Amino acid sequence: MKIAILKERRAQETRVAASPESVKKLVGLGIQVAVEKGAGTGAAFVDAAYKDAGAEIAGDAAAALKDATLVLKVRGPEAKEIGDLPKGCLLAAILDPYRSPEEIKALAEAGVTAFAMDFMPRITRAQSMDVLSSQANLAGYKAVVDAAAEFGRAFPLMMTAAGKVAPAQVLVMGAGVAGLQAIATAKRLGALVSATDVRPAAKEQVESLGGKFVAVEDEEFKQAESAGGYAKEMSDDYKKKQAELIAETIKKMDVVITTALIPGRPAPRLVTTEMVKSMKPGSVVVDLAIDNGGNVEASEAGKVAVKHGVKIVAHNNLPGRLASDTSMLYANNLFNFVALLYDKEKKDLAVDWDDEIVKGTLIAKDGKIVHPALEKLEPATKPAAKKSAPKTASKKAPKKAEAFDASAEKKPAADSKPTADPKSDAAGASETGKTQETADKPDMRKTGEEQKNGE
Repeated sequence: MKIAILKERRAQETRVAASPESVKKLVGLGIQVAVEKGAGTGAAFVDAAYKDAGAEIAGDAAAALKDATLVLKVRGPEAKEIGDLPKGCLLAAILDPYRSPEEIKALAEAGVTAFAMDFMPRITRAQSMDVLSSQANLAGYKAVVDAAAEFGRAFPLMMTAAGKVAPAQVLVMGAGVAGLQAIATAKRLGALVSATDVRPAAKEQVESLGGKFVAVEDEEFKQAESAGGYAKEMSDDYKKKQAELIAETIKKMDVVITTALIPGRPAPRLVTTEMVKSMKPGSVVVDLAIDNGGNVEASEAGKVAVKHGVKIVAHNNLPGRLASDTSMLYANNLFNFVALLYDKEKKDLAVDWDDEIVKGTLIAKDGKIVHPALEKLEPATKPAAKKSAPKTASKKAPKKAEAFDASAEKKPAADSKPTADPKSDAAGASETGKTQETADKPDMRKTGEEQKNGE
């Protein structure tokens, strides 16, 4: 059996689907691994390290793909890459199916058996394969580091002979994986941290990290979470009260970090231009959801814009700004997934098509789109593509701030059925958008709550 690791070709994608460590483990299983030359450059993994781990260094993509049974990538292949994939091969990557209907249909028509790693079921057994958690966790950390770099003052309280430096006031909007890590990181830097989320369960998580929870805690709020851990749709009256509270809170903040995503939809608009105008000069806003349209009305994708005296940071593919670490974690996620599909005794694939993880991630097989959440993609691919285009959707986003909805960062109960749940992050999170990616960390998914970041 041969696995091909390809160089990422999408703009601003610096990550890679294998680390020298994961290659060594794959080779240890008896798998032949071919890594395209230069595939790990953006993540500081040199070809020599892959070769030392037992991989073959292929001169180009075609050489890496020759006779490959399984292809591993970070992002889904672009249309021009799909035709080069061996017919009948398996592909595992972050495919972003809701926003890439044409590519998903092309994969099916090319006879590729495609697994969307961003559709990983939110169950305990799949924790070590949860790519959205591993990527969003570091994205939340990086968002705070970027904010600190742009902020013209210090984060911690400092008492000196020359005077006192007040601590920075930070608001994190969304207590999912990225949000929880942002809270923890800002606290470690010495800031006074507040956070908001519409789920009652988030209050305990925020406070356990030393943050102050901000929300309209009325009777509707107490019933705002479903049995699966997802945020319920709030009434217009509640949304208005929550928006007013957030608007007043933002006026007092030095730094605001937004992390909200909604599965299959553009990111909700949380921070309006009027809110930005109300902030103190020199304040910073970091829009973690920019790859999905953005939470901040004034964001400019890929830029640090100064508007009304406030810096608005909207870097694309935030996980890619920590490519070495995010690649290492993603490579471990993929290794665990491959191990699920592989028979060590026969040294070949032995896919259990009835396995919950397999069924949850499988989107294309035998020339068809097979995931139930994507049934509408096949008969109406072109119209769906137009509707889901990020730019179009973001232009139509209402200027009025919405009550926070981080439903993409919720975890269903461990016994729930697999769901398509594209988060953060920063997926690039954006998200993208989760807390824990390693199997040895505490797991709270059985309660449907977000797992804490282990601080």
